[in-house]
Amino acid sequence: MKISIISVWVGLLPVTALLFSLLLAAPPALEAANPPARPSIQRVEQTDFGKTSDGTAIKLFTLRNAHGMVAKVMTFGAILTELQVPDRNGSAANVVLGFDNLDRYLKGNPAFGITVGRFANRIAKARFTLDGREYLLAANSGSHHIHGGRKGFDKVVWSGEALPPLNHQSAVQFSYTSPDGEEGYPGTLRVKVTYTLTDDNELRIDYTAATDKPTPINLTNHSYFNLAGSGDVLNHELWLNADRYTPADNDLIPTGEIASVKGTPLDFTKPTAIGARIEQLKPRPGGYDHNFVLNHSGRSLALSARVLEPKSGRVMEMSTTEPGVQLFTANFLNGSIVGTGSVAYPQHGGFCLETQHFPDSVNHPNFPSAILRPGQTFNSTTVFKFSTQ
Repeated sequence: MKISIISVWVGLLPVTALLFSLLLAAPPALEAANPPARPSIQRVEQTDFGKTSDGTAIKLFTLRNAHGMVAKVMTFGAILTELQVPDRNGSAANVVLGFDNLDRYLKGNPAFGITVGRFANRIAKARFTLDGREYLLAANSGSHHIHGGRKGFDKVVWSGEALPPLNHQSAVQFSYTSPDGEEGYPGTLRVKVTYTLTDDNELRIDYTAATDKPTPINLTNHSYFNLAGSGDVLNHELWLNADRYTPADNDLIPTGEIASVKGTPLDFTKPTAIGARIEQLKPRPGGYDHNFVLNHSGRSLALSARVLEPKSGRVMEMSTTEPGVQLFTANFLNGSIVGTGSVAYPQHGGFCLETQHFPDSVNHPNFPSAILRPGQTFNSTTVFKFSTQ
């Protein structure tokens, strides 16, 4: 039988076409297996930020992610000094109140960005009883104690070190040992605070601590946020996962009651502008300065707040392991303080979401316990996640 060359070639056409199609398909398959590398960035940079009055050098750590976010934290007070976040058009702005020089922090300020300890918020009459013994603390807010005393964790120098890059994130860890008796607190307390900036646009703050004697502990970050970057925050829309709060007296000391927010200016169970009902809280306390009871157990990380700034489109979600959060709206700013970028800070120029155990919980047995004992490890995490809409 004769078989022409033409007929053989025609018969091979389907095979040739198949091989050709496989060759064409190969590059996309290889590309999928080897995605483009992320842009190379210097994740953590360490620079000098001046010296304290006794000559101690202060270091500033700049953390960056792949999407244009920048966080700056320093060894004095383990303070968050700056947080650059893009808006819906990709334009970044600093969304926390602070300063670009150490001297301004040393002169005193309304606790911009500080790490608060040993005990955040207030302790009534600057005293508490633990295991049958009464302890007297510094009375630095009238007759009461607030935010760790006259020289709390925000006024000491921490040791700081950049952590190795892991899973496309940058991190720095601060350490401080608070000696037995500092500001009246019992026990030597060893504390670590870790700031982590991820490529998911999260600023994560992890706290750990251990003690050699029973002691109260209540750590938080006191950053004032303004998602517009300037002006007041009254148009920011806030949702809080909190049906209840802890009523307080005129000195902002809790009465011990836990009450419903329903029918009060404190109801943020549906997104509401911060300024919508703020006038109802004047003249005292002049705006929001209230502890909310979060609707979760306080034992695992849970979404607890969401804030939208409509003009920029910036959204901040806050998740925490803590049982409470203090909403504070910078009621006593008046425009006289000028911060980073020459921005003047007006009344209500920022809002704080201070994740915490309840104020004065050491004097209220019905509140979640804030006592750390030897052999235990204190752990707390708060995450601020940013996006746009």
